Amino acid sequence: MNDSARVLVAHQLHKRFKAQEALRGLSLGVAPGELYGLVGPDGAGKTTALRIMAGVMGPDEGYARIAGKDPLSGDPAVRSMLGYMPQQYSLYGDLSVDENLAFFGKMFCLDKATFSAQRERLLHITRLGRFGDRRADALSGGMYKKLALACSLLPKPRVLLLDEPTNGVDPVSRRELWALLFELVEDGMAVVVSTAYMDEAERCHRVGLLHRGQLLMEGAPTRLMAEHGNAATFEDLFLAAVREAA
Repeated sequence: MNDSARVLVAHQLHKRFKAQEALRGLSLGVAPGELYGLVGPDGAGKTTALRIMAGVMGPDEGYARIAGKDPLSGDPAVRSMLGYMPQQYSLYGDLSVDENLAFFGKMFCLDKATFSAQRERLLHITRLGRFGDRRADALSGGMYKKLALACSLLPKPRVLLLDEPTNGVDPVSRRELWALLFELVEDGMAVVVSTAYMDEAERCHRVGLLHRGQLLMEGAPTRLMAEHGNAATFEDLFLAAVREAA
């Protein structure tokens, strides 16, 4: 797949924090309607990669593009095309569900009619409609993540970046969050999910196995398993790749 078919492109990303090299030439691309899993243990560079792709920080080398545009440019068109959900602290705990949505609606510069329609739609699909007055810091872990996801979806982004969205979430909410992601992908959104859970990685169309800032392998989970027939599980495949890279 060439870059023109991809709505998200990261090319040769390098990032260093003092003596720590977080990313070492990471490249990937994601097409519309594709669910991409960035898989790796803590410290692999997943969060750094997503923050660069979201335009939260710049790389030392390389570049990221959202529909051909630089996320660091400050272009409002990029902001409207991109949804980003950090791993934690993305909401205001002292604001209610409705107040958080209203705040992010203003951040995305949505007009009143667009915000109202999106608010109703997102409250419906996340099943948060009857909790509008509840403070964010009083929500369960799963409800908090659903609200954070709803806020990131307000501008109807073409690209959605999620940093370990099911971390600390109960099994039922975890399943519901993944069901929402599949719906978004079916509607044509490009979604990148970072995760340390191998069972979640297997649900993605393609995965990149990230270790110490580098992709060890990339492709459809079923194809990767077929190409490495000695691995009994996807977790075995990843662990074998890590041992080989050591």
